[in-house]
Amino acid sequence: MPELPEVETVRLGLEPALLGRTFARVSTRRADLRFPFPENFAQRLTGARVTRLERRAKYLIAHLSTGEALLMHLGMTGRFHVQAAGEVAPHLLGDYEYETAADAKHMHAIFEMRGGGRVTYSDPRRFGYMLLVAEVELPEHAMMRGLGVEPLSDDLTPTYLAKRALGRRSDLKAFLMDQRIVAGLGNIYVCEALFRAALKPSRGASVLATRTGKPTPHAERLVAGIKSVLAAAIAAGGSTLRDYRHADGNSGAFQNTFQVYGREGEPCVRPGCRGIVRRSVQGGRSSFFCPVCQH
Repeated sequence: MPELPEVETVRLGLEPALLGRTFARVSTRRADLRFPFPENFAQRLTGARVTRLERRAKYLIAHLSTGEALLMHLGMTGRFHVQAAGEVAPHLLGDYEYETAADAKHMHAIFEMRGGGRVTYSDPRRFGYMLLVAEVELPEHAMMRGLGVEPLSDDLTPTYLAKRALGRRSDLKAFLMDQRIVAGLGNIYVCEALFRAALKPSRGASVLATRTGKPTPHAERLVAGIKSVLAAAIAAGGSTLRDYRHADGNSGAFQNTFQVYGREGEPCVRPGCRGIVRRSVQGGRSSFFCPVCQH
């Protein structure tokens, strides 16, 4: 499933096609994705202008001039094909993990923009979904309510992590994967951030806080690790596990700089460390770490 950097890369690719533009015609080729399309979906979008396009956790949100918001989730195989006005072929956004051909039968929603241009949503496995939510109801919507802080925002601080970790019995991996604590982090970037912070994934989350709830040096390093790895991944256009592509049609490149993820049995890249990267399973997901320099 695409993680925060991949979703942000897709948002950046969609922005020129959608931001400030008006939906001239909307059509759907089936009644549902993971969930049914909202009632009167096409009619409610037609004539609406996109005033803002943002990402929240792993969601894309198009704020509309009608007072509603189009909430979109890519699921496992959701992609956007963007064809600008006068462009012969569309750009592909978001082929993250599964190799799937651009088969017309998987093109489930088509957005034609006023002044030319088209955005098509395809999703072979149909785990993605689109919802229309009133702006005033968005903060308390079931998909938004309870999400933790954005990891690249000023809200993610060592003090925040220490407060949430105080008294926790879960390990660091589970703690960081909990969307109620930090929104948008997934398996790849949790592994990479923990390596940068020199913390073992199975170590208890309580290591981030003192007995009085103050942040420890571990919390300081972890916040820095999270922010730096996400920023680097976005700058690289995300990570390609099979065929992820971003706005210009090129593959994301951050996987070329993975320090532990997917590197089981390889030497640790930290200077001076003689460890060999290991793989373990936590909560049904693979964790990669160096047993020597991550404690």
